[in-house]
Amino acid sequence: MAELDKEKVVGVLNRILESELAGVVRYTHYSFLVFGFGRIPIMLWLRAQADESLQHVHQAGEWITTLGAYPSLEIEPLLDNHTFDIATILRESLQSETVALAHYRELLALVEDRSIELEEYARQMTQIEELHAGEVDKMLRRPGEVETSPERRTGHN
Repeated sequence: MAELDKEKVVGVLNRILESELAGVVRYTHYSFLVFGFGRIPIMLWLRAQADESLQHVHQAGEWITTLGAYPSLEIEPLLDNHTFDIATILRESLQSETVALAHYRELLALVEDRSIELEEYARQMTQIEELHAGEVDKMLRRPGEVETSPERRTGHN
C-alpha cells in the first residue's frame, strides 16, 4: 500500500467535522421553523438528521485523534434564508449535503489503497450521504414526479 498523507487526510477530516457540526446546528434550527399540518413528521425527520450529523462528528473526530491530530473547533458557514418554507429548507439541506458528500469523496481519493479502515469509512460515509441526498431530492419532487430536475442534481450516482 502507498503511504498515507496524514496532513491532507486530517485536513479533510477536519472539514468533514466542521461540515457535520454545521449540520447538527442547521437541522436543529430548521426543526424549530416547521409549522402546519405536517409539522410533527418533518420536525422529527429534521431532528433525526441532526442526531445523525452528530454521530458523523464523533466519527470524524475519533479518526482525527486516532491519526494523532487535533480536531477543529470551527464550524462550516451556515446557510439561512430566514424562511419557514419547507422546500427552501430542503434545498438548503441538499446544498449542504452536496458539500459534505464532496468532502467524503475527497477523503476516499486520499485514502484509497493507503488505509483499508479509512477507505471503508470513506466509502460507507459516501454511501450514506448519497442516499440522504437522494431522499432530500425525492422530498423536493411533486407527488408523482419521478425524474429529478437538473437544478436538484447532486452529482451522485
